[in-house]
Amino acid sequence: MTKRNIVHIEIPTSDAAESGKFYADLFGWKIESMPEMDYTMFEPTEGPGGGFTPVSAENPVGNVVVYVDSPDIDADLKKAESLGGKTVVPKSEIPNMGWFAILKDPTGNQIALFTSLNSE
Repeated sequence: MTKRNIVHIEIPTSDAAESGKFYADLFGWKIESMPEMDYTMFEPTEGPGGGFTPVSAENPVGNVVVYVDSPDIDADLKKAESLGGKTVVPKSEIPNMGWFAILKDPTGNQIALFTSLNSE
């Protein structure tokens, strides 16, 4: 079976600058604001990085989303649905980065799939 690594983590926040400062001071993470995307990235010393997403009704505080590497998002969504999961966000492009989708498992947890534009 292909190794399916966690490649990205998203933490909802109502104040990305405040959250970024908190995690930079606490863990030493590198923080990069991307205002054109209303997004702030974080990069730990090791392991997968992620970002701070704006809080919304669909993305409340506490709804941390883990992104798993997917060689075939469409096939993974189809398999998830056959196992009782539900597609929340269909396969969507992230310009100059790749594609993602979000699904819910049968107990309601959200998890995301990601295919990098540079996948081999």
